[in-house]
Amino acid sequence: MEDPFNPMEEAPSSPTSSDMESIGSSVIPIINRLQDIFAPFGGLSKIKLPQVAVVGSQSSGKSSVLEALVGRDFLPRGSDICTRRPLVLQLEHRPIRSENDDKREWGEFLHLPRKRFYDFSAIRREIQAETEREAGVNRGVSDKQIRLKISSPNVLNVTLVDLPGITKVPVGDQPSDIEARIRTMIMSYIKHETCIILAVSPANSDLATSDALQMARTADPAGMRTIGVITKLDIMDRGTDARKFLLGKVVPLRLGYIGVVNRSQEDINQNQSIAEALAYEENFFWNRPVYHGLSDRCGIPQLAKKLNQILEQHIRAALPELKAELKSQMVSVVKELRTCGEVNESKAEQEAVLLNILTKYCEAFSSWVDGKNQDMSTTELSGGARIHYIFQSLFVKSLEEVDPCDDLTDEDIRTAIQNATGPRSALFVPEVPFEVLIRRQIARLLEPSLQCLRFVYDELIKIGRGCESIEMQRFPVLRKRVDEVLGKFLRDGVKPAERMIGNIIEMEMDYMNTSHPNFIGGSKAVELAIQQLRSSKGIRPQLNNDKPISAGNTSGRAWGISSIIGGTISRMPSGESVASKPFSESFHDVEHVPTMIQLREPPAILRPLETQSEEEAVEIVVTKLLLRSYYDIVRKNIEDYVPKAIMHFLVNNTKRGLLCTFIQKLYRENLFEEMLREHEEVVVKRKRTREIFQVLQQALQMLEEVESDVASRSSNSSPGTDIATGLPKIPGLSSSFHSTSNGDVNFSYT
Repeated sequence: MEDPFNPMEEAPSSPTSSDMESIGSSVIPIINRLQDIFAPFGGLSKIKLPQVAVVGSQSSGKSSVLEALVGRDFLPRGSDICTRRPLVLQLEHRPIRSENDDKREWGEFLHLPRKRFYDFSAIRREIQAETEREAGVNRGVSDKQIRLKISSPNVLNVTLVDLPGITKVPVGDQPSDIEARIRTMIMSYIKHETCIILAVSPANSDLATSDALQMARTADPAGMRTIGVITKLDIMDRGTDARKFLLGKVVPLRLGYIGVVNRSQEDINQNQSIAEALAYEENFFWNRPVYHGLSDRCGIPQLAKKLNQILEQHIRAALPELKAELKSQMVSVVKELRTCGEVNESKAEQEAVLLNILTKYCEAFSSWVDGKNQDMSTTELSGGARIHYIFQSLFVKSLEEVDPCDDLTDEDIRTAIQNATGPRSALFVPEVPFEVLIRRQIARLLEPSLQCLRFVYDELIKIGRGCESIEMQRFPVLRKRVDEVLGKFLRDGVKPAERMIGNIIEMEMDYMNTSHPNFIGGSKAVELAIQQLRSSKGIRPQLNNDKPISAGNTSGRAWGISSIIGGTISRMPSGESVASKPFSESFHDVEHVPTMIQLREPPAILRPLETQSEEEAVEIVVTKLLLRSYYDIVRKNIEDYVPKAIMHFLVNNTKRGLLCTFIQKLYRENLFEEMLREHEEVVVKRKRTREIFQVLQQALQMLEEVESDVASRSSNSSPGTDIATGLPKIPGLSSSFHSTSNGDVNFSYT
């Protein structure tokens, strides 16, 4: 219901400019406090207020509404189309820094950087000139923006956009599709969710066909960010009023309508001020009883108030996220402060800090090796697991893949056997070539064993670097000395490990334990060799039944072969040897030889005959079997003893003795100051981080006060305030739907 008109109430006095609640006046204190919070971080960049776009038909009074909201007269006016390019007006709140601040307002155009306009009439002229430079002088329209920034202590940081009016019929230099172009231009601004739409419609036109409302409905179907502005209420026909429009009974809007009275062209020509226009507007509504019950929907101050409520609501919605971001920054700053540490001035403090750093370092080293580190990775192996990988997957696996006969050809083995027999033909397989060849294969195990040691050494160096605490990184001298002591300690541990590995290899080379239970033995090797040759080449050796095969390991220096193969090594063709003849008879035969036989000189390098006998083939296979059998025994010993030697002399020795070494080398009173000398960057960083920490503390405290202030504003709002939007309720309309006159329920727009 409308408020009853009380004729006894006195008419208000003419308002002054100070009575006007301009846009942002209620939230400027809040924004100022937020600016104080973020001043150390480069200004107010955390909260972005929505821009306000003014949309309407040509000559609907858009520019007048915009000027009244800003409180300054600076836009071109006239009977023809005035706004021919989008004017993006950035209001910048300039806090007063000192008592000497003249508090003057000034404007600056983007196309004229660093040129300030203190005369707002000059700003109007520059807007006209810039419009004509781009759009011509004959009513042409351009979508290129004119960007104007107004800096003032009396405005809010917000963006206002004055858009060209929607026109139907092209005039002057306007193209034939001028209406479509202007609609596309307007839609490019108002479609964004952060844009508040002021849909301006003159009161002397049909609101149901308002172009501004139709475009707003397209861009904002839910009606959450559209405010209807009905202008020129003072020129309506006598006997008519805008009451139904303002009550939303013609075209309902969730945020409702505001009715305003504009300055006429004559008022502008007579330089009527905005303050005088506001006084005229207030008197107009006071003298029209039909509007008395709609005081919250009438006048530019009410429009500014509604916009202020929307901006406050936006700030209130942004505060929780802003507060969470400040807390997140606080956590980061606290972590950074930990890296900077505290200043230690006394000897006792330095002593405690140094001992604590060294102790934690050694504890961390042991934890990394033993797999007890709290920061255990789930993406890759680290610490002791890498050492285990080196032992099993690199060292052991590599040795298992080696065949001791890979680098020995049959000719190599055959040559070694013949060299071992000396000037005689071999009746047995001698042990000498076996021992020579197996020693050579055992010697090959030394290099991979030492490589394994070097790999583990490198891993321990990496572990040591990973154990550097955040606190140690403050002290470059200590960090360097710790690396030096650790490196020397590990190098000292490598030396006995190298000697032990060398001794293990030499022990295996010095004594061939052919009695080892896993060694194949000579007789068994011969049997297997004969079986292999039979299956591969079909050899059928003739066995001498008078000489049985010996079984088991032989105690002599050779294993019998010729008795198994059968036959003699050399036979005379006649079946009679020369040695069985009498000497005189043999000499008589020689006298009948016509000439002497001359032998060729032996070559410098002799090779075995190319023809390989069956006995030699068996000897080669037997030697290979023996080599593989014994090498397998030695390999397993090496795979067992080398990791043990590395763990004992290097890894575990480091875990046991590193802290004592640190204390002996570094924990000295005359070294405390040198060890704990900080980087200059750390000192500066600590000071800066502490300042930021204090600022964030103050910011959070101030933000809580701002939050409380905004909450109190919300709780102190009038009883007729819509809880969902924070805006005044429209009588008869809920915040989510409106009932039409015929009882139908329509959501948002009808």
